[in-house]
Amino acid sequence: MPNKPILLEVKGLRKHFPIKKGFFRKTVSHVKAVDDVDLFIREGETLGLVGESGCGKTTVGRTILRLIEPTAGRVVFSSKRLSSTGKTEKIDITAASGTRLKALRREMQIIFQDPYSSLDPRMCIGRIVGEGLNAAHGMTDSDEREERIREMMQAVGLKPEHILRYPHEFSGGQRQRIGIARALAPGPRLVVADEPVSALDVSIRAQVTNLLLDLQSRFGLTYLFIGHDLSVVKYMSDRVAVMYLGRIVELAPAKELFANPRHPYTEALMSAVPVPDPDFKRKRIILEGDVPSPVNPPSGCYFHPRCRFAEALCRNEAPLYRDVGDEHFVTCHLAEKLFLQPVVWHR
Repeated sequence: MPNKPILLEVKGLRKHFPIKKGFFRKTVSHVKAVDDVDLFIREGETLGLVGESGCGKTTVGRTILRLIEPTAGRVVFSSKRLSSTGKTEKIDITAASGTRLKALRREMQIIFQDPYSSLDPRMCIGRIVGEGLNAAHGMTDSDEREERIREMMQAVGLKPEHILRYPHEFSGGQRQRIGIARALAPGPRLVVADEPVSALDVSIRAQVTNLLLDLQSRFGLTYLFIGHDLSVVKYMSDRVAVMYLGRIVELAPAKELFANPRHPYTEALMSAVPVPDPDFKRKRIILEGDVPSPVNPPSGCYFHPRCRFAEALCRNEAPLYRDVGDEHFVTCHLAEKLFLQPVVWHR
């Protein structure tokens, strides 16, 4: 994967939601949901994005796609399909508008977390999957569109003859397959999978996870896989980024991250991974205190109020996001000094 070209590059991405009060709805503060995020995704790889609830994972994914307008930063997408010269062109998504942005929609799609609320109950499955195959994406022929819909239904493991059924006639796992078919119908290169298996039964998660891997291999897809189940993220991802309070605190190849965590927050997350052995006892790292408010984050390192290694430097000075070797990026003053325990999956 290191030799693959970069498909998506994010620089200094921020999303601050205003807090308004009073009769005139004056902005009094901001929720810093995403605060200066840098990352890149290579063509054909899966980048996992993990962190506890409320850390900004979903906001990152939606801001990258311009489903939410960013406050600041650049999101650069490499596209040959939209280039006028036939060569790969780097397009700043945050600056695109009009027909240019519509064309980019075909290159980037999203799989939503909830398979129940993300499907319109008044629309049949054929219309749902074919929503993106309209004139904006160049498929005006009805026969061609129906053939594409049936192809996508078959690709995700559903019967093509079910295109006239409605969402309530399917199970949760089948609904998520419909959501996947809808995302893949326009032929995207990048897919943001926003916790696509977290709302499903455990018995169905493995099926959908393996389906996503099969589709990636078949269609040459690139994934941003957002999740909080580290075992699923490890199985899916080539590299993993860890978020805390709107910032990336660690990013590394998956094997390297799980074998050699360099940030105390990553270590704490890993200690919570359940081991399928009732006789195996592992020392849990319990983080003290509450997660700071994204409205008024702490000075210095955002994690220092809950970090057992914190020093005066951590409280007063924000650490830089830097490479500590072999594309292992970390935001911690003490990364080179600490010896943290890796995740243990079994005895």
